[in-house]
Amino acid sequence: MPHTLKRFLKLVGKMSLGAVTFVVLYFTAAYALSRITVDRENSTGEEVTIYIKTNGVHTDIVMPVHSDQVDWSKEIQYANTESKDTGYSYLALGWGDKGFYLQTPNWSDLKFSVAFKAAFGLSTTAMHAAFYRQLVEDDKCRMIKISREQYGRLISYVQSTFRKDVNGHFMNIKTTANYGVSDAFYEANGRYNLFRTCNTWANAALKNCGQKCCLWTIFDTGIFLKYKT
Repeated sequence: MPHTLKRFLKLVGKMSLGAVTFVVLYFTAAYALSRITVDRENSTGEEVTIYIKTNGVHTDIVMPVHSDQVDWSKEIQYANTESKDTGYSYLALGWGDKGFYLQTPNWSDLKFSVAFKAAFGLSTTAMHAAFYRQLVEDDKCRMIKISREQYGRLISYVQSTFRKDVNGHFMNIKTTANYGVSDAFYEANGRYNLFRTCNTWANAALKNCGQKCCLWTIFDTGIFLKYKT
């Protein structure tokens, strides 16, 4: 076997071993760190009701549309949904890769280019906003009671995720890729990557408002284990 070919095969072997090692360490860390609980703040009121909601992969933070602390409908307007129905009481927000959101309605539609860009932070991000009339608690939807002060922190965290135009308004994405008649997309700040996913964003939202959460997680499973009844 020529010396050059030997060197090439050795290099390929090292690269393959390195890739396998990275994958094993990545998922081991993801599992272990998501099982470490950051506890809820002590001595807090239960004045505002929020929810966490998952579709089995992606975690949303759900808040009342209207309150005396914020009226989300002023920036996330009902008019930007297909139904334009103003009768919804709850707003679910989730951050994620813009390519995933707009180009991957089903997992079967996932393209390698979209997944590659998302994994390595090469594309932009978006906020998905979905309105609900009511929510029912189950394994995929958990209610959390927080104080007004904590809700103020959550509002600030969420608002900072939206990209804003020169006038300070949220930037609606005009698209036909909506998931239903009561949702819309908005431009967002930040880069999605292997270490910062939609669930990392939701976990950080809970951490910012003093609620029980994971030390770090890329999956929804770790978050919902904290609220398992």
